[in-house]
Amino acid sequence: MTSTKDIKDLRIVFMGTPEFAVASLDALVNAGCTIVGVITAPDKPAGRGMQLQQSAVKKYALEKKINILQPEKLKNVAFIEELRSLHADVQVVVAFRMLPEIVWNMPPVGTINVHASLLPQYRGAAPVNWAIINGEKETGITTFKLQQEIDTGNILLQEKISIGEKETAGELHDHLKILGADVLVKTIKAIASGAIKETQQSAISYQTSDIKHAPKINTETCKIDWNNKADDIYNLIRGLSPYPAAFTYLDDKVFKIYFGEKEITMHRYPNGSVHSDGKTYLKFACADGFIHCTDIQLQGKKRMNTRDFLRGYKIYI
Repeated sequence: MTSTKDIKDLRIVFMGTPEFAVASLDALVNAGCTIVGVITAPDKPAGRGMQLQQSAVKKYALEKKINILQPEKLKNVAFIEELRSLHADVQVVVAFRMLPEIVWNMPPVGTINVHASLLPQYRGAAPVNWAIINGEKETGITTFKLQQEIDTGNILLQEKISIGEKETAGELHDHLKILGADVLVKTIKAIASGAIKETQQSAISYQTSDIKHAPKINTETCKIDWNNKADDIYNLIRGLSPYPAAFTYLDDKVFKIYFGEKEITMHRYPNGSVHSDGKTYLKFACADGFIHCTDIQLQGKKRMNTRDFLRGYKIYI
């Protein structure tokens, strides 16, 4: 592409759905970018009344009076033609579904994805969760060009961020949301000025065996194995908080743990056994200590702190 002098000269189509994507779209708008269209998920029924709910990105686009497309299928001929009619120079994807090649290969500059990890590490659907679950001390944002295989395209820009020792996935998500928006704007500015440089992921010095993945979180991922060490269980709890939350069972009911503290100590109790004074603490034994639960939810009850929970619940030990 011939370099331009200003980001306003780039015609951008933005694709995204959840709140995470709104920060990036807002950053592009505030930077003066020309957003010629927003692609987001169709409205879906939700809640008790099953009322149609708009995506966070759609709500934002409506406020800013940006053209919105909501295709059911991304290969739909009418949608493809409507997308092509926008004459985008570049497409930006943030927290959206997988694109068919006819879509991501359409604009002359290509399609840019904002991914919440330092690629090639943590390719996949849940990079924020897995970075914490695996006990990483840092992660970051990568902007890269989409290609056929998921999260494997050429890297454009990367920026790192530290992960706090007590940071949860929800907190890290919010930090990365802001960082992602900032890195995206820098990427678009570099593309507009012709200063962008692409780096093949294969050129980054990682052994294939060292690359960690970030598959979709499922129920089995969330179930706590009390035979594991306290550090691993503690990281699992942080990495799944606030959603979908790590869980175990208490009196045969699902018991979600949103946060806790670890106690490393020798003991002779069975792993998974429950210990409490009935007033101030509730902890489970694990391989090398205990996990003290501080923010919990028992099936059928509200989320609450442990002290409040113990006021109304009798622990039989």
